[in-house]
Amino acid sequence: MSASSDPPATEETPNPRPRESLWSRRYRSFTSGMVIVVTLVAFEAMGVATALPTIASSLDGQRWYSWSFTLFMAASAVGTVFAGRVSDRRGPVLPLLVSLPLFALGLVVAGTAPNMAVLLVARAVQGLGGGSVAVPLYVLIARVYPESHRPRAFGLMSAAWVLPSLLGPAVSGTVTEYLHWRWVFLGLVPLVSLAAVFLASTVLRSGGVTSGQPAGRPGLVPAALGAGAATVGVNWAAQHPGVPSLVLGVVSVVLLWRCFLVLLPRGTLRARGGIPVLVLARGLLAGVFFTAEAFVPLVLTVVHGYSPALAGIPLTLASLGWSLGAWLQSRWEGLSRHTLISRGFLLVTAGVFGVGAIAPAWSPGWTILFLWSLAGAGMGIAVTSTAVGVLDRSETTERGFNSAALQISDMLGQALLIGLGGALVNLVSDTREPTSGVLVLAAVLIAVGLSGAHLVTSRR
Repeated sequence: MSASSDPPATEETPNPRPRESLWSRRYRSFTSGMVIVVTLVAFEAMGVATALPTIASSLDGQRWYSWSFTLFMAASAVGTVFAGRVSDRRGPVLPLLVSLPLFALGLVVAGTAPNMAVLLVARAVQGLGGGSVAVPLYVLIARVYPESHRPRAFGLMSAAWVLPSLLGPAVSGTVTEYLHWRWVFLGLVPLVSLAAVFLASTVLRSGGVTSGQPAGRPGLVPAALGAGAATVGVNWAAQHPGVPSLVLGVVSVVLLWRCFLVLLPRGTLRARGGIPVLVLARGLLAGVFFTAEAFVPLVLTVVHGYSPALAGIPLTLASLGWSLGAWLQSRWEGLSRHTLISRGFLLVTAGVFGVGAIAPAWSPGWTILFLWSLAGAGMGIAVTSTAVGVLDRSETTERGFNSAALQISDMLGQALLIGLGGALVNLVSDTREPTSGVLVLAAVLIAVGLSGAHLVTSRR
């Protein structure tokens, strides 16, 4: 890294005014650009999910509906790995300069798509761009802010999801109904340009080439593609019992294991202390939380007879709890990151217990409002702490790879546990009467959550 080109407040040069705000003159431009980027990515994620049924119907592409999400996730994984490697070798400028225009291009192509095939291509382009954004931002956070500011910076990134989580579905639905679904994509393009303007000055000052030589890691991008394909194979095999599926499942697990060895820090799958256990914790957190959350609306609507609007309230409250937790962790300076992550695991586990508790029809469904808010707060505390902990422990030449590993662990943890969780519920029960299946799933997720809390505290 070229230290002379960095702003005065870096990890190499301690900040002379450690209590300076993220919005002070020194940091205001980068902070604004970072918040805008996260907000527009969040709005895109929340908005597309709401508008996609209308989009698929309009383009006569209902049979390709799920591929819009599949291609986006697979491309995001490749973009994340690419951005991490380039950030370590050439600094974060290049991946950030590529990712923002690529994301904007995907929005434009999607907004003007004449058919479903073009839309799917656009979603893959969006995934490449969106997946390439987070890693260079992580690296820049380490370069721009002093160490004491990083917990607040990551907390602010989490807070940037609040408004999209609250308003994104409603805004997308309104735009789709009264204007056109194309504006769900096209309306975000100006925000990309605005973010680029705010980020430009900081990026040009602090994005020099990293000093030192990053470790050689051949095959990262093929491994990302292989992990995505293997995850799909595991989920397909779990949901389609039979001899061919068994063979596919075994092959997919072996491939996934080999890809993990390339994509994640050495020792991650053995929960080795330091960075590896933090990366593993990130995947377990994401998998446990989002798997349980996927069944909250189902239980409330099918078992308790809630309307779809009411069934979505716990998810909104969890988003608010997430932001509160991210804010709180930046104030608890006396606690270690491992302690914060362990407490986050316990709060998430309490929320999962709540999902199991409301599974029977005789239980009061309203209790999930409080308990799932606790789960969201746990995620805000723990997910943010994994990012801070990994950056604090990373060598300058390894920040891109380790930040990408966090994102990959998050993505694959979700994909694997959600798919396997759905297969488990279907095996034990069905979506018409999911009580027994959700109870079994909650028990499994509670065990995983408690194991995660133990691993983080015992393997520092």
